[in-house]
Amino acid sequence: MFFKAKKMTYAVNTVILLLVFGLMAFFHMVDAPFLTYFSIPTAGVYVLGYYLIHKERLDAYVWMVYLWLTFYMGISTVFLGYAYGFHLYCFSMIPVMFVTEYLSIRINREGKKQKSLKARPVSLFIALFYLICTGYVAYFGPIYVRDQSYAALFWITNALIVFGFLIFYTDYMLRMVVQSEDKLRDMAQVDRLTGLYNRHYVISRLENLPEEAQGFLAMADIDNFKKINDTYGHNAGDAILRAIADKMRELCTGCELARWGGEEFLIFVVSAAGFENNAEKMFVKDGVDLMERLRKKIEAEPITFEDQRINVTITVGVEERKRGCSIDEWVQEADKKLYLGKTTGKNKVIA
Repeated sequence: MFFKAKKMTYAVNTVILLLVFGLMAFFHMVDAPFLTYFSIPTAGVYVLGYYLIHKERLDAYVWMVYLWLTFYMGISTVFLGYAYGFHLYCFSMIPVMFVTEYLSIRINREGKKQKSLKARPVSLFIALFYLICTGYVAYFGPIYVRDQSYAALFWITNALIVFGFLIFYTDYMLRMVVQSEDKLRDMAQVDRLTGLYNRHYVISRLENLPEEAQGFLAMADIDNFKKINDTYGHNAGDAILRAIADKMRELCTGCELARWGGEEFLIFVVSAAGFENNAEKMFVKDGVDLMERLRKKIEAEPITFEDQRINVTITVGVEERKRGCSIDEWVQEADKKLYLGKTTGKNKVIA
C-alpha cells in the first residue's frame, strides 16, 4: 500500500512541476513579471517535493506542495483575474486533502509513521482563501490588466486539468475503498493460516441456507495432532494444517471448505433441490465416497517438513441434512459421528 502511494505521489509531483514551468512561460509571454519570478520558488517547492517523497515524508510533502499550489493559483487569480480559471484548482485540492488523509490512515495501519492530515480544517482554509482571492478580483479587479485573448483557452485548459484531477482522485478513492472492504471481508471470513473459510463465515453461510436445501456435511479432524506438535514443533503443525487444506482444495472441488477450529475442518456441499425421491441418501453416499478418497490420499502422502516425513491421518464424520433438521443439529450430528470415529480407532470415515 505504501509503495503504491509513493509511486502515485512521484507522478503527481512531476505533473505539477511541468505545469509550473508551462505557466512560467505563459506569464512571461503576457508580461506578468511578478508571476514569472514567483514561479521560480514555486518550481523549487516541487523539486524539494522529490526529496520528501524519497525520504518517505509524504505527510510533509502534502502540507508543503498542495497548500503551496493553492497559494500559487490564488496569487495568479489576484494578478490576472479569474477569467483564466486558475482559481478552479482550489476545488481540486479539497478531494486531494480527504484522499491524502485516508491514505495516511491506511499507511499508519501498515506500520509506517505518517502524521494524519486533518482534511476538514485544511479544506475550510482553502475555501476561505478561494473566497478572498476571487472576492478581491470581483471588487478591485485584477492587478494586471492584460490581453484576454488567451483567457478562454486557459479557462478550458485549467478546467480540463481540474476535472481530470477530480475524476482521477475520486476513481482512486473508490478503488481504495473497495480494496479495503475486500481485505476486511477476507479478514473476517478467511483463516489466515490455511486460506480456507473460517468458522464465522461457515456459520453465517449455513444459517442462510434455504430450508429445502439438502446435501452433506463432514467434520474432519487430524489424528494425534497434539502429539505431532509435541514431537515436531508448532511450525510443523502449521505446515501440516496448510498441507491438509491444500489436499482438500485439490480433491474436494465443488465443496465449501473451512477450518472449524484448531485441527478440525468442515466440508459441506448443498443443493437447492429438495428431499424428493430420497435424493439426500444418494447425496450422503457421494459425500462418504469423497471423504474416503480424501482420507486415503492424506494417509498415502506423508507431509515433508524440514527434511522430515510426517505421517498424517484424519478421521471424518459425515451427516446428511435431514428434513426439519436445524443447522445446529446438523453440525452436532456430524460431530457425533466424528467423535465415534475418534473413539473407535481413528483414521476412518463414519456416516
